[in-house]
Amino acid sequence: MHLRYSCRLYPTKGQQSLLARTFGCARVVYNDALAVRREARKAGLPYPTATELQKRVITGAKRTPERSWLASVGVDPLIQSLRDLDAAYRNFFDSVSRKRRGRLVGLPRFKSRKDSRQSLRFSRNGFRVRPNGKLYLAKIGDVRVRWSRALPAEPSSVTVVLDAAGRYHASFVVDVEPEPLPETGREVGIDLGLGSFAVLSDGSVVDNPRFLRKAEKKLKAAQRELARKAKGSRNRAKARAKVARAHAGVADTRRDWLHKLTTGIIRENQAVYLEDLNVHGLGRGRLAKSVHDAGWGAFRRMLEQKAARHGRTVGVVHRSFPSSRLCAQCGHRDGPKPLHVRQWACPACGARHDRDLNAARNILAAGQADRRNAPGGPVRPGAATPHRARPVERGTRLGDPPRTGIRAAGAGGIPVR
Repeated sequence: MHLRYSCRLYPTKGQQSLLARTFGCARVVYNDALAVRREARKAGLPYPTATELQKRVITGAKRTPERSWLASVGVDPLIQSLRDLDAAYRNFFDSVSRKRRGRLVGLPRFKSRKDSRQSLRFSRNGFRVRPNGKLYLAKIGDVRVRWSRALPAEPSSVTVVLDAAGRYHASFVVDVEPEPLPETGREVGIDLGLGSFAVLSDGSVVDNPRFLRKAEKKLKAAQRELARKAKGSRNRAKARAKVARAHAGVADTRRDWLHKLTTGIIRENQAVYLEDLNVHGLGRGRLAKSVHDAGWGAFRRMLEQKAARHGRTVGVVHRSFPSSRLCAQCGHRDGPKPLHVRQWACPACGARHDRDLNAARNILAAGQADRRNAPGGPVRPGAATPHRARPVERGTRLGDPPRTGIRAAGAGGIPVR
């Protein structure tokens, strides 16, 4: 399986200038190739192949006065830029034909030099990790790296990223073997929320840290200072970088907290079950700021990635499952409840429930029931349930009516044995 390891880069002033030139050249090559493809589509011609595009927008363009400066940078990031365009078109066509799950992907668009994030990708031919710890990039030189840890294997590619805060990062792609953790008999259902970030079926409660809310005072001051600067001035550029650094600090803190939380959950539980929340839709409502601050999508993605690496299982219960209406003790289905109702009593058995804890237990029960019915589960009633079902590709039954609405998930939707 492939993992990414990100490290900070500290290029010199000269190397920053060379990187900026390479960013611009890669962007121009991408835009030129996109223009060629759009012209071919308007003319009713087939799309030019990758080899034809490379000869036209890189090799041939270097011999013209308008694009002669392309020869001043390494050719490897330019070729990788064309591959990014191919991937963008492939994702669009797969999305239109429904081969790609999720929201529809639009056609590739032209890149702007004013984008807050710039990136370059180097293949094995364009970079090398020196014995002294520096990263050699073709036609840029040896760049100083702050290594947070040693790479477990030789990287196959590296992406150099310049973010809005002016920080340089190197993202290494490394092929590693899965590292299964010792099996445990624990399984847990998780109900995500805004008052408390998560309530687990075992009664544990994870408080919502609200990183953005806590940093709002500092962010407002920085944004107010930015609004007072004259457009186009150097002071405005400094103020903009200050705002970007403040936002980057919030994002880094949230990401670090989510990594620690998901690592602990994966280590302690053999199977984890979540509800398929409509984060995209909730992020467009009146609670948008709180939803984005919580980071539910990143939490689920980290769980699935770590489960795939460590031999765990993550199940996702369909969003139509009435987890907050069912009684976890007798199974009675009650009516809808507004959000301000945090506790309720079952009219059938009289049991009093905490709303979030009851939902987490219902999610756990639904996930366990689906695992029993998954391929590899017991055939006869009363047969022993296997500890882990066989890998099932996510999305193979899109046309069938859902039975329980839960999907087994792992790397790319496939649980790892």
